[in-house]
Amino acid sequence: MARDARARIVSFTALVLAGSRGGVDPLADYAGVTDKAMIEIGGRTMLARVVDALRQAGAARIAVVVSSDVVRRHAEQLGVDVIAGAAGPSASAALGFAQLGAPLLVTTADHALLDPAWVTRFLADVPRDADVAVLLARRDVIEQAVPDPKRTYLRFADGAWSGCNLFYLATPKAAAAIALWQRVEADRKRPWRIVGRLGPRLLWRYLSGRLTLAEGLAHIGTLASVNARMVASPFGLAAVDVDKPADLDLVRGLIERSRAG
Repeated sequence: MARDARARIVSFTALVLAGSRGGVDPLADYAGVTDKAMIEIGGRTMLARVVDALRQAGAARIAVVVSSDVVRRHAEQLGVDVIAGAAGPSASAALGFAQLGAPLLVTTADHALLDPAWVTRFLADVPRDADVAVLLARRDVIEQAVPDPKRTYLRFADGAWSGCNLFYLATPKAAAAIALWQRVEADRKRPWRIVGRLGPRLLWRYLSGRLTLAEGLAHIGTLASVNARMVASPFGLAAVDVDKPADLDLVRGLIERSRAG
């Protein structure tokens, strides 16, 4: 990582996705709250933890996409901007990007372990030519931090990787990447359409174990006419979010141990 890259990070604008797809959220129900973002860990809601981490990392402006009045009121109490959410994370990201513009850091309210150091390191490591950058962690890095986190991994020629729920929309061109994300999300129950968008050659290289993650991301970026780049996280815990009850139990345990020790 270049030191001059770290030096040029002064402040940034951040968007936190804290909406829902509608209906009862199983994780919120498990935790006994109305919305996942309102789940308390270590005495603070997940949303509050994320907002605090972003502020400590240097965020000059933070906006939260919400889909319920409960989360809206809580976000207002936290002193952040509020944007009414859409159906699904990609549509909500599109709304936020349309209002906030580039450059924009995007994360999620269930990133309860978010650490300011992860944010500043990610921003410093984003390649200068990137229109869009995504933070990912290799499986070995994750398992050094938390054994058997039961993550879903994408297996490439250069290892198994997991997302870290941190995205950087560096230029206005990133709108095209969000539009592609929306199309893929719309086809999530029709995987053959996703395969069709990516093309048989890319799929064959992936299935045969010859495709690196950087190559795959660059190809997807080409489909959207953007420069899409990956950033490898040295922090394994950056890949741990709260999607299901086991994740919540894990994160609560990690925070309790860190506070005790």
